[in-house]
Amino acid sequence: MLREGRVDVVHVRRESGRKPCVLVADSVEKGADDVAILSVLRRPMRFDRYRCTTLLGHGKYQLIQTDAVDGSHDEACDVMRWKLKDQVEFPVDTAAIDFLPIPPDGRTAQVFAALSPESAVAPLVQAFQAARVPLAAIDLREVSQRNLAALFEEDGRGLATLIFDDDEGLLTFTLNGELLVVRHVEITARQLITADAGRRGILFERIALDVQRSLDNFDRLYSAIPLSNILVAPIPGVDGFLSYLRANLTISVVPLDLSGVLDLGAVPALLDPLRQFQCLRAIGAALRDEPATA
Repeated sequence: MLREGRVDVVHVRRESGRKPCVLVADSVEKGADDVAILSVLRRPMRFDRYRCTTLLGHGKYQLIQTDAVDGSHDEACDVMRWKLKDQVEFPVDTAAIDFLPIPPDGRTAQVFAALSPESAVAPLVQAFQAARVPLAAIDLREVSQRNLAALFEEDGRGLATLIFDDDEGLLTFTLNGELLVVRHVEITARQLITADAGRRGILFERIALDVQRSLDNFDRLYSAIPLSNILVAPIPGVDGFLSYLRANLTISVVPLDLSGVLDLGAVPALLDPLRQFQCLRAIGAALRDEPATA
């Protein structure tokens, strides 16, 4: 996963009947040249042996919930370009577009339509090609978070998940490994870390209000789906965050801790809360559609 200032490399192996095993979780500083860092890492990380996935960065795409379109994938893409052209901030004719189905609930079938401008996708693809690193997929942060949430879900019950990073807070609602609802909280982890006690209290209140509003909306939209709890990634250096949410939300608040759902024996550094927090997005990306093996 290419980020500003660093690249996070995570490799996850799945085996039937066992926890997914994290075999690699490294971060390497980088400059502006993505090709250079990918080229340097290609051999020692043995990228050619794996299905490589990366994530589009914050602000590099738009995810829009809309009614599904009949027809083939290509036909649906053409219709969606016309349908959503006034809802995006870039030309749709050359934009990359794909769909993420939303589980049906008896209403009109809907999808999440992901659109990204050519100016965001092309340089990413070209960097991997120039470095001779095979790129199997370009994924979304929402899908990465869905993959993490799936590790904690209970059968037949929905799960809310809240993770803050350098760009924003992302709140997702999932059921049986599928994404139902996405909400954005316009507060970053850095804001929470650097705030003094007074300012942090104000930010906590804003977050709790946003989350509770989203919980209430979810209950109205999906009244037949009970939520087990809200999974919240602790933010190292931000004391009292989960305690505040527990006191102000109408749902059980559970800390996101990967040590109970992943085998971290090969990467004990991930037992450190700070290191785990830094790698959450990349770990979620590495959990993408990996086939189970016997």
